[in-house]
Amino acid sequence: MSEPFQLSLAPRQLTQTINPWSWSFGDLSLFTINLGQSGKPEIEARVLNEVGSYGRQIGRISEALLALVDWAEKQPDGAASPAFQALRDQVAHVALIKKAVEAEKDDKAA
Repeated sequence: MSEPFQLSLAPRQLTQTINPWSWSFGDLSLFTINLGQSGKPEIEARVLNEVGSYGRQIGRISEALLALVDWAEKQPDGAASPAFQALRDQVAHVALIKKAVEAEKDDKAA
């Protein structure tokens, strides 16, 4: 016996990844991530808006620490420390990530 004619416009199985973390509408976002309670939230919000994000602040602190590490290691009694190398490695890793993200942006823009 022959099978009846069937026409399907959709695949048998359809999957879609939904990432709600990427949903945003201009300055309005569907999610707010709370990293804890601040003793002075109005000060924290103003610092983030006027001074820079946590990442930018940590980056500048890292650069200052590297300058101090370089200076300390050049002193007559300045010994190399595993902590100094760990800091250098971490800052270098961040630099690689930043470079890769910028390259991805350039590729998408081209």
